[in-house]
Amino acid sequence: MTGVLILFFGLLASIALHELGHFSFAKLFGVRTTQFMVGFGPTLWSRHKGETEYGIKWIPLGGYIRMIGMLPPRKGDRPGEVRQISTGPWQGLIESARGAALEEVRPGDENRVFYAKKWWQKLIVMFAGPAMNLLLAVFFFAILLMGIGTPTPQPVIGSVAKCAIPAGSKLTDCPQGYTPTPAAAVGLQPGDRIVSYDGRKISSYDQLQGLIRGSGGRAVAVTVERDGKPVALQVPVTRNQMYDLKDPDRVVNVGFLGITPLQERERQGPVAVADYMGELTAHTAGALLRMPQKMVGVWQAAFSDEKRDPNGPIGVVGVSRLGGEIAASESPVIEKAAMFIALLGSLNLAIGLFNLVPLLPLDGGHMAGALLEGLKKFLARLFGRPDPGYVDVAKALPITYVMAIVLIVMGGLLIYADLVNPIRFAG
Repeated sequence: MTGVLILFFGLLASIALHELGHFSFAKLFGVRTTQFMVGFGPTLWSRHKGETEYGIKWIPLGGYIRMIGMLPPRKGDRPGEVRQISTGPWQGLIESARGAALEEVRPGDENRVFYAKKWWQKLIVMFAGPAMNLLLAVFFFAILLMGIGTPTPQPVIGSVAKCAIPAGSKLTDCPQGYTPTPAAAVGLQPGDRIVSYDGRKISSYDQLQGLIRGSGGRAVAVTVERDGKPVALQVPVTRNQMYDLKDPDRVVNVGFLGITPLQERERQGPVAVADYMGELTAHTAGALLRMPQKMVGVWQAAFSDEKRDPNGPIGVVGVSRLGGEIAASESPVIEKAAMFIALLGSLNLAIGLFNLVPLLPLDGGHMAGALLEGLKKFLARLFGRPDPGYVDVAKALPITYVMAIVLIVMGGLLIYADLVNPIRFAG
């Protein structure tokens, strides 16, 4: 329960800070903001301060701030006026949404509505939410990499394999009559530090791994430090099917010793944080592009015995469940803390990037509208044409409704899959 609560409140705090990003710049640019809410549905708790109601909703699946004038009137209408025209179901929905958006606009609010702000102000207001999540991701991973450190393999033996199991094999235990690995055959032990291999002094596990893979099929002189004393061995290195170091999807036949390195946490610098964030951002963006394919896998896992993809999408229920499993694990406290921080960092990165998708009702949809408005104004000035005014984002409401339905269905499917076939902590 402790782990569940840590992740739950961590996610709520991330949502609140996302909305705080929007809220801060909306206030800075003079947009009247009537609500600041974490969650959806009925109100659990709220308090009015000034012109804004702050509160928490019962369903912790998001949050929002309510800015007046998010949808503009039709061009040519007087302030506060909405034409009563409905020539079709979509047009009726659009005009109904306009009316609801303009009901909160009071006399004197003409310069405090969102749609009337400059395009770059609207862009900043909408980008500030995802930017807050991206900054939180950097913050969490900076703590993880620079404060706690990352597990780094050492040229020290953590465990010795009994037999060689090829990469991709379904075997989990050694078959009957197996041949011992070279490491087991010569008596290498956990805790042995490899100080030289094939006549070369060893300074890192990466160096050692490359030498092992390149020495298959011959006997190699190996010196280890055991209990403070050097031990010289002659090891007949074999070959095995292993995953390629540069392309993990490719299997290659390389030298094989049969050891797993001991991992120790090493603190990194700011450059490592920047590199890690770049790699993780590219990976997360790629996962978002493959979201439809990933959701098919979630559907199959939810309604069949198919194994859930550990790298696939996960909902708030699954995240909280992972938190509980991490807290209940037998890992050291520092390892648990590192896993919680990494999970919160990954969640904030995913939330930030997902909200940048240029489709309404996501923040990226409003950003796309602001950028289009800026482009149209620039071209008008360039060619000496009249100012085209604001972009009517209400025309995109049909897409918004479709997207909202898709997001609701996806959220429901993820919750169901997290309950019946969850992603489990592999620690």
